[in-house]
Parts: sequence; structure tokens; C-alpha cells
Amino acid sequence: MTSPLPWIQSPDAFPHPDHGWGANSPAPGLLAAGGELNVPYLLSAYRQGIFPWFSAGQPILWWSPDPRMVLHVNEFRLHRSLRRVLQRFRATPGCEVRVDSAFGAVIRACSQTPRAGQSGTWIVPPMVAAYEALHAAGHAHSVETWIDGRLVGGLYCVALGRAVFGESMFAHATDASKIALAALVCLCRREGVELIDCQQNTGHLATLGAREIGRGQFLRHVASAWTQPACSWRFEPVYWSELLPQTSAA
Repeated sequence: MTSPLPWIQSPDAFPHPDHGWGANSPAPGLLAAGGELNVPYLLSAYRQGIFPWFSAGQPILWWSPDPRMVLHVNEFRLHRSLRRVLQRFRATPGCEVRVDSAFGAVIRACSQTPRAGQSGTWIVPPMVAAYEALHAAGHAHSVETWIDGRLVGGLYCVALGRAVFGESMFAHATDASKIALAALVCLCRREGVELIDCQQNTGHLATLGAREIGRGQFLRHVASAWTQPACSWRFEPVYWSELLPQTSAA
């Protein structure tokens, strides 16, 4: 029998993730409802391995699934085709990766991209506003793919210390979101980040090396990583050497 869903009224009132709905419930991983979408609530949630996810017309819903899909940055699967894409991108004038130059444009583009298996978006206007506030506070970042001065793809994530939580990606050009993800992997390797939270299992992420781990293992990682010094959120072309030999730019 599914237990009643707690209704929270304080950022300090999240129940422990182990108290969420289990695998046999209508919504595995659902932990609580209510609260507010603001910086204090989001910081408290992410530090405990919890994230918001809801649709228009629903209350704020908070989740902590078990197992958890993560990408260990040293396990990123660089397929031959993507390697060629990155080599061309790195060697072509006008192609560049930027960080945090257009966060608002990135999250709004992501809001137009439904998650796999869904017809609508979960990035409703209150979510956009909340994550823009989190970005202004220095805890949310965008990694962007630019070609000839045009934003063609990217992703946004939450970062607390060296705990990085991937949120959503978009592409307006072929492979543009994969380029941004590869750049994030390079940045994370450079900064000593071990893994990127992917929240939920998708076939696309699995092809790139993401895999599931138990929630307990994930929570132990977050508890250690978020207390570490923050990363330097920038991207330099030399960072591609984390995935590509220096000679491959020729």
C-alpha cells in the first residue's frame, strides 16, 4: 500500500529519500509535494539528492528515484561517429563552446523539447523562473554549442561544489546537444568531478555510457561532493584534450 504523500512547507522539511514511493507504487521515486520553487528549496533538495518534476496544473512534486541514472565522466562512451563530429567542430572556425553566456535562452529552448516518451514539457514557466534565479545565485549553469555566432544546442545543469546534476538538453542542429554534453564531460574531468546525475534512465543516455546506481550510493556521493570547492565554470579549447588527442584537430 502506498503511503500518503507528505506536503512540505519548509525547505528544511524534506523527508529522507528512502521514505519515497517505491517501485510498486503509481509513481516510483515520488517523495513529497508542495513547498516553493525558489533558491532555498532547490538548494536543500539537491543537497539531498531530490529534484522537482511536475507538469502544468500539478502541485510542485519532488522526486528521488531508486536506482539513479548517472554518467561517470571516465565512462563517457565516445563513439567513432561522435569523435569525428568533435574533431570537425574543434577544427572549424566559428564553432565554439560557451558556458553561461545564454542561460535563459538555453533553458527556454529546453522547455520546448519534451522528455523521451512524453508529449509535453516539464519545464513549465515557474521552473524556468526558479532555475534562472538559481543561475543568478551561481548554482545553475549552461553549456552551449555555438556555430557562426548562433546558439544551436546546449544543456543546463545544477552544480553544488563538485556535485553536478544534469537537467535537460536541446539541439537545433545535428549533434549539437551531444557536443555540449561532451564539453561538459571534458570540463568535469578537468575539474575533478566524478559523475553527472542524469536522474532517469533513457536509452539515449545509456548509449553514451550512463548507467544506474543505487540511490544509497548516489546519496553518499552527493553528500561528499557538494561540500567540496566549487568548479570553475568555463570552457577552454584545450579542454577537448580530455577526449581528443591534441593532434586530432588537424
